[in-house]
Amino acid sequence: MPHLVIYYTPQIEAQTDMSALCRRLADTMLTVRDEAGKAVFPVGGVRVLAYPAAHHATTDGSGDHAFCYLNLRMGRGRGAAVHQQAGDALVAEARAHFEPLLGTRAIGLTLQIDEGPEVFDGKFGNLHPLFTKP
Repeated sequence: MPHLVIYYTPQIEAQTDMSALCRRLADTMLTVRDEAGKAVFPVGGVRVLAYPAAHHATTDGSGDHAFCYLNLRMGRGRGAAVHQQAGDALVAEARAHFEPLLGTRAIGLTLQIDEGPEVFDGKFGNLHPLFTKP
């Protein structure tokens, strides 16, 4: 973990590059540092996944209104300053990405950060060793 999951209305796919947004946000996550200057998110754990909502109802239904909801789920143990820094950095990057679109259409954008006690946290695979220096 950390996982940043994005849900969005599919009509924006023709107007913005969601794959580029995913990469930008992943790169931004890799820049976040804690109070000691240590990277908050491990390279091998960063995931940014975007899904178009096949079915949606947006606002009052009066127009072609769009949304993009971003939810960052991170492990426990980081302080409020780290949460704020990560949120501010991701909002700034998402805002920069969507700026051209905001000038041409109605779109709601939300970023939320969650952390919480996992009732089960099974991690396995071979990605982390790729980024661990001996």
